Formats: sequence, C-alpha cells, structure tokens
Amino acid sequence: MILEYLRLINFRCHHDFELRLTQNTTRIIGKNGCGKTSVIEAIYEALQGKSFRAVDREIIQREKNFYRIELGFNDGRKTVVTYDGAKKEFLTSDKKSRRLPPKSRYPIVLFEPDDLHLIGSSPTSRRNYFDHMFGQFSDAYSVALNRYIKALKQRNELLKQENVSPGELFSWDVMLGSYGVKIANYRREYIERINHDFTKVYRSIAENQDQIKMKYQSEISTESDFLDRLNHNYRIDSLVGHTSFGIHRDDFNFIFNGVGADGSASRGEVRSGILALKFIEADLILEILNHKPVILLDDVFSELDQTRQKCLIRNFQDNQVIMTSVGDGVMEIM
Repeated sequence: MILEYLRLINFRCHHDFELRLTQNTTRIIGKNGCGKTSVIEAIYEALQGKSFRAVDREIIQREKNFYRIELGFNDGRKTVVTYDGAKKEFLTSDKKSRRLPPKSRYPIVLFEPDDLHLIGSSPTSRRNYFDHMFGQFSDAYSVALNRYIKALKQRNELLKQENVSPGELFSWDVMLGSYGVKIANYRREYIERINHDFTKVYRSIAENQDQIKMKYQSEISTESDFLDRLNHNYRIDSLVGHTSFGIHRDDFNFIFNGVGADGSASRGEVRSGILALKFIEADLILEILNHKPVILLDDVFSELDQTRQKCLIRNFQDNQVIMTSVGDGVMEIM
C-alpha cells in the first residue's frame, strides 16, 4: 500500500470529500457526472504536479475561490495542493513550492478510455502520450523536452517577425539541436525497451501468434545535421512563421505483423495492443525507478470484454489500484 487517504475541498463537484484507500483495489462506482473521474484527477495531480484534464481555473468549484487536495501516504507523508485562482502551491515535507519537486512525485500508470484510441489518434496525441511516459522514466528527459519547447517557442516568435535573419535564429537553432538530439536518443532507447517484450506481452493477452512493435519515426541524427536542416528550411520557416523540422514533428506508430496498425488492426487487436503497452509501462517503471506505480483506471472496464478485464486485474494484482466504473445511484466506494 502506497496511498492511504485523499481529501478534496472545492475540487470540481466535491465540496468536502474524503476517501480512505485500500491496500489493493479501491473501486469507485456511480453515475456519470457524480465526480468519479475527479477523484482520479486529484490523485494524479498530487502525484504528478498537474491535472491530466484541465487547467487549474477550470477545476475550482463554482462560486468558490480556491481548491485543495490532500493526499496521505502510508509512511505518514502527505502532499497538499492548493490553488487560489491566481497561484498554485505544493506543500511537501513541510516545504512550500510553486511546482511539485521531482523527489515528491510518484510514478503512476493512468488508463482512460481515450487511450484505447491512441493508435488511430493524431501524431501530437501520440507524442504527448509517450513524452509523459518517458518523462516518468527520466527527469533528464523532461528537462530536455521543456527546454526544447521553450527554445522552439522563442524561435517561432522570431519567425513571425518580418525580415528575421539566420543570425538572429542561430542561438535558438543551437539549443534545438542540442536538446533535440538528446530527446531523440532517449526516445529510441525507450522504444527499443518497449519492443523487447511487446510481442510476448501482446500474445499473452490476445492468445495468438501475431507480432506487434512500436516504430519511432524521426529524421533526427546528429546536432550538425539538425542545424543544417534548420538552416536549409530557413526560407520556408520564415514564410510559414514556424519551425518545420525537429523532434516536435516526430511520430510513434504501432506495427502489426509488419503493417501499420491504423486502419488494419481490428478493434480487439487495438485493445490488446494498448493493454500490453500499459503492462510494459508498469514493468519499466519498476525496472528503472524501483517503484511499483500506482494504477489509475478511469472507467476502462466498460470498454473491455471479460477476457481483457481479467487480464487487466491479473497483471496489476500486486499494485495499488484506484479505479472507477459506472453504476446506478450516487457515488459508492468499494
């Protein structure tokens, strides 16, 4: 058991709500709109530092001027998150900070219905998904990605100006090249680690002999090549007002039996593939960080058949799981 209790004040529809978490699986059942997903969202925010659904001003309960999350751990520690409409603060180890310190974050595997559409989603959605996963594996990945994004924003602002010269872009080009190559190398490493067990785990779910793997699509190689490409695309970038080359254009594709899964994989194959990816994510977190992740399942059982439901329960039986599901009546905790 990792988490012991959760208390919410003015968090979405919860005026003052307290939840005692069980050692294995805490199940939250109720009608749609009763606040089940908000509980998952609050736990995620206290463990990761931000919501996976919305910005802070959208979370405060109507006609209230603040929200508060208190998440207690089984070792006596707690994380308190407060937002007063202007600023957010985290209280951990009796110290306040504007961001959740990396040492106070705890790894999670979040599984929500939209994840089952990952294969057919946009490249941006897939990049965001894997960027979050890889950011949990490595703080250095998150740091490099944040710095790359900041440099990209500055370069794009310059490109929107008239008659910007290559010399004015050079310092940002150097930063994009440096951080971009680091990010691409991390992505290749982690995709290779996913592929090492992807087919084996997939076959254990689908009970067939199909093959599945991830393909990382990127044109990034060396820093000098990165700079050459940026310089080569200078005129085009000046015309369109944004940077047309870089790791922000990369993609991650699912390959089934040597063919792109989008459009070729059946619904069952897609669900088995995403389940396998979640199981591997949990295994890699344990392997890399030496922590069993907390598993957050938001109404995914309604999207899975009984065979895959049992597989999900079996694979996460040694983790602390907090899950929601639809039921009649008001919210009930089991």
